[in-house]
Amino acid sequence: MSGVGYGLVPETRGLVAAARRALGERPRVRAQLDECARRLDEPLRVALAGQLKAGKSTLLNALVGQDIAPTDATECTRLVTWYRNGTAPRVTAYSADGARADVVVRRGRGAEGLPGAHGLTFDLSALRWNSPTPREVDQLAVEWPSAELAQTTIIDTPGISSLSREVSARTSRLLTPGGPGPALPPADAVLYLLRRLDAADVDFLEKIGGGQSGSTGVPQSFSGPLGVVGVVSRADEIGAGRIDALHSARDVATRFATELERTGLCQSVIPVAGLLAFAAATLRQREYDAFEALAAIPVDELTTALLSADRFAHPDLPLPVPAELRAHLTARFGLFGIRLAVTLIRLGVRGSQALAAELSSRSGLDELRTVLDVQFAQRADELKAHSALTALARILAANPGSTADALLPRVRTLLADVHGFAELRLLAHLRADELPLPPDDLAELNRLIGGTGVASTLRLGLPAHTDLPTQRDAALAAVHKWRSRARHPLADQFTANACLTAARSAEGLLDILHEPPTTPFPALRPGR
Repeated sequence: MSGVGYGLVPETRGLVAAARRALGERPRVRAQLDECARRLDEPLRVALAGQLKAGKSTLLNALVGQDIAPTDATECTRLVTWYRNGTAPRVTAYSADGARADVVVRRGRGAEGLPGAHGLTFDLSALRWNSPTPREVDQLAVEWPSAELAQTTIIDTPGISSLSREVSARTSRLLTPGGPGPALPPADAVLYLLRRLDAADVDFLEKIGGGQSGSTGVPQSFSGPLGVVGVVSRADEIGAGRIDALHSARDVATRFATELERTGLCQSVIPVAGLLAFAAATLRQREYDAFEALAAIPVDELTTALLSADRFAHPDLPLPVPAELRAHLTARFGLFGIRLAVTLIRLGVRGSQALAAELSSRSGLDELRTVLDVQFAQRADELKAHSALTALARILAANPGSTADALLPRVRTLLADVHGFAELRLLAHLRADELPLPPDDLAELNRLIGGTGVASTLRLGLPAHTDLPTQRDAALAAVHKWRSRARHPLADQFTANACLTAARSAEGLLDILHEPPTTPFPALRPGR
């Protein structure tokens, strides 16, 4: 079995190079293999998916910390849009045949010169194509200077339940692996937004992770993006904007998690109030001043004013904040965000930065960032290698009859046996499946397989600066413990496999801890 991290990427790159030597005389196949190789050096690709009006663009803005995605219902929300890091802001439209045109970007304004609630607008009405004839826009590419986008390319997709079948099909073609041909999976991981959990959500999540293996040579359960995290979006609306709305949303998320994680459709489900998260990330001093003025109003009077958005913004309401600014606050923060901001100020939070931090934390965004770091960012090489190996298997299966045929068994073995992939699949089940283990052992198992991070000290539950001999002793003890648990005569098959996965993770740690540490976390190689 192979290792993970940087150990897997060179082997994947070597397999792609070998396939190119064998199939390089075929221009189309060579281009596909070159794309596989390039993907290993590019940022991780994460797609945002979900039903119509799930809040994908708003969450994207919150994650990036800038209002770069239009959130109003325009033609742009019906297109697949790629958000990448760039040296200067630029939006480009592409047609299906590769023609391109620059897109005019306009920024809306809110009350008193503040940013508008819907951020940017992409004007597609007067495109100048670099071709003699006009084209139909197939997708958009946004380049924007951003530290977040330097690490992760984000793909915003149309709603899967759009009234237009073609609009929904754009997302299906992008993310579901069951289509014909050896296309490279566009996304390495998926954030799936849920407002409710219905048959359309479950069906689409099954397609993301499944598809048909058939002649592609890719095992059915390995053919889609390896990382899928669910987000209960617009969580503040679940509690009708009440101050305890996120508690209600967390209960809903737990129910969704139980249903989705048990089947392996999601690795975790997190409730997030996306509107509040984005507003917190871009909170302005004038908005803080308005909240501070509202906090000085008697509680009963403000509670009555906040019975509805229309009432709060009514010009006849005698409040110390102008009606136009009140309407702006409603559009930016929602009633839940206004109530929460005012309550926090009354409880002693002072200053716009402190308020923004509190709002961000309570929106669920900080928890989501932690999950994305553990599940996606720290395993970026594994996820990218999985995408490349999936595409390589499809390419090899679609082009038989050469010396490259000998590579396919190894590619299939890597997809099935790489220990890092096994860890991710176990994490996808662990939160919901009830293993017959004590709580402390369950927590240890989760740590060992990278549930709290992939650094050796995190896996072993030790302080960050623990010396190597102590780490080796802890890893050796974990190997003995979890191999013994895996052999227990009363352990069911799932529990035995979970314990064996933990033991192999500990063996991988023991292996690398005997090597000079050259990186923050070298390749993890499971036991032989």
